[in-house]
Amino acid sequence: MKTGLALPLRADLAGREPYGAPQLDVAVRLNTNENPYPPPPGLVRQITEAAAAAAAGLNRYPDRDALALRADLAAYLGHGLDAGQLWAANGSNEIIQQLCQAFGGPGRSALGFEPSYSMHPIISQTTSTRWIAASRDSGFGINADRAVATVRELRPDLVFLTSPNNPTGTALPLDVIEAVCEAAPGMVLADEAYAEFARDRQGTALRLLPRFPRLVVVRTMSKAFALAGARVGYLAGDPAVDSGGTGRARHLAARPRAGRGGLRRQFRAVRQVRRPALGLAGAAGPRRAGQGGRPAAMAAGEHRSAAGDGAVPYRA
Repeated sequence: MKTGLALPLRADLAGREPYGAPQLDVAVRLNTNENPYPPPPGLVRQITEAAAAAAAGLNRYPDRDALALRADLAAYLGHGLDAGQLWAANGSNEIIQQLCQAFGGPGRSALGFEPSYSMHPIISQTTSTRWIAASRDSGFGINADRAVATVRELRPDLVFLTSPNNPTGTALPLDVIEAVCEAAPGMVLADEAYAEFARDRQGTALRLLPRFPRLVVVRTMSKAFALAGARVGYLAGDPAVDSGGTGRARHLAARPRAGRGGLRRQFRAVRQVRRPALGLAGAAGPRRAGQGGRPAAMAAGEHRSAAGDGAVPYRA
């Protein structure tokens, strides 16, 4: 219903279109990449029991730090991670939003290599972070030398690297992510929402975290775990990212709907039933992207990060 009411919308949001992924009543929803198979009955029972147990304490706010869930997520990821290096939120989109709130914002910029996940520029722009679109090569990969030259020229505050890429399925070799991390003056966000579907499960940016405190790896429970309705996304990174950066932004957002203990048991249950599905995913995973291609076309950048090397450059 149109009322004709003129609302005082921010000028930079006027005329923008929302995320275009209609929720269709069809069996296979490729536009949102949902798993078409429902959770198995045993898992449904465990979720129901966990939700009932959590409901008895709904008069209290949940653990805002989600310590139990973060500990289980860290155990799943491995690589020597602990709960202090993990953060969880309402899906990976909220994780990305919190990162943009903490490390982007007015006067700051984010760089991404397109085509890629269409929510990256939308979230950047809604947090007043200027979006800079670079292009991928003819095989939808990212050439390390060209990416480094682009980062050094434009000096963005955030760099988005999606691997495997959405929607092309191409995976980034670790040397590309490593080269960008070495050149970036700000944060590097490795979006690994589809990491469980990659042929090379060891080619994850998690391996680079000990060397690069400004690298953040974003994951989700929505895809390989078939839990899109649970809205659980999470990040892995240096402890300073949580305590110094996203910690300042996360209290602006709602927490995941289920109680922390319920989500923790839910994660454990899913971990027990996920292996057969991941076996198929690994066999049909994306190919590794080539390194050749045409030069990237960029917009001009202005902002330079004032943070020194090694410090996490969250907004003052």
